[in-house]
Amino acid sequence: MHKMLSEQKPSKRHFKLAAAVFCIFALHAKPASAQMFDESTANGYWMLEKQRQDKLRANRAPAIRQTPTLLIRRAAPIRGSNSLMETAPPMPSEPEDMSAPVAAPLQIKANAVVIGDNLGQWLGAGLTEAFAGSPNISILLRAKDNSGLVRDDYFDWQKAARDMTAGSEKIDLAIILIGSNDRQSLRDGGALLDQRSPKWKEAYLDRAKAIGRIFRDRNIPLIWVGLPIMNYERLSADMLEFNALFKKAAEETGARFIDIWEAFADDRGQFSSYGPDVNGQMARLRASDGIHFTRAGARKLAHFVERDMRRIFETMQPVAEPAALTLAPTPETPQKPPEPPPAQPRIKPEVGPVIVLTNPPRAAGGILLDHTSPAPAQDREAAARQERTLVQGHAPDPRPGRADDFSWPRK
Repeated sequence: MHKMLSEQKPSKRHFKLAAAVFCIFALHAKPASAQMFDESTANGYWMLEKQRQDKLRANRAPAIRQTPTLLIRRAAPIRGSNSLMETAPPMPSEPEDMSAPVAAPLQIKANAVVIGDNLGQWLGAGLTEAFAGSPNISILLRAKDNSGLVRDDYFDWQKAARDMTAGSEKIDLAIILIGSNDRQSLRDGGALLDQRSPKWKEAYLDRAKAIGRIFRDRNIPLIWVGLPIMNYERLSADMLEFNALFKKAAEETGARFIDIWEAFADDRGQFSSYGPDVNGQMARLRASDGIHFTRAGARKLAHFVERDMRRIFETMQPVAEPAALTLAPTPETPQKPPEPPPAQPRIKPEVGPVIVLTNPPRAAGGILLDHTSPAPAQDREAAARQERTLVQGHAPDPRPGRADDFSWPRK
């Protein structure tokens, strides 16, 4: 009996050791559901966003209302430099539903050149889709990968702008989106200026104004598009400083500055890869790197630039159609008075006009309506009647001849 008990003791020790190992593994193992959260998918993105929001609410004091901060990840060092010298991801080849509201084609002939860096290429691609229905408008893509205003030894945009304006190709409008690759030191003459230093900002502003003066001296309107919000805190802070310099340069050179920051932020002013597209449908607007755009994002970016472009194009002279050649009658041929056209019988149409119930409301000119658009007078009157009847509880006004009309004498 004593021998049998001594043989069972090692098995119990083994069992306890195995239970301890299992508990340690269970505590340190990551749940399967957490491992499946992939931010590149819509489901994974919103699950991670919910976790971030729950953590933010738990750390926030209930008696103090704090300003929301950017819920973004810190940028990893990019190959020993602060520059974003990376090639933009290719446009997606899979078919997407990009049926944006089609505006009326413009009756003028013009060439619009798009210059800038990788983000400028996405802007040019979006504008090409936006003006696909206007064959007289040509979008000339002249953006350069990995370029900027700092490294003029790699690509000199001032020289390129002078060559464009003095070339044989006529340019009626210029659009620029640049700056995402300029987070690095700037060489001005023989001095190397540190990024974000006062002298660096002064030299960078001078280069931006030089480009604006080149197009202004040639009487070419220039649209300067600001940089969007990014998925990295320090990077977004630098983009805001760039936008301040670009806006100042545009004001001093007579260019038009377009701020797109809030268009790609959520309702709390934070970065979000998803948002409404030009059709109002939720879509992924930014690439997985948190910097570049998707095809839907490029089309939305072009939407905010397209409005100003159309205003500029409408001030230009429309294309004159060639007059039809008419031969004068010979003196020997007597002219007869024109005969009136035969009366056409009035035929009742088989169906009435088609009313589409799924199109989004639009204002005059095909522009999408938003919360700032004024409502028609009849809509305001109908809303007032509904408010009075359904909310305040007052009976509707009687109409002559209706059952609730008790006026006497009868009309």
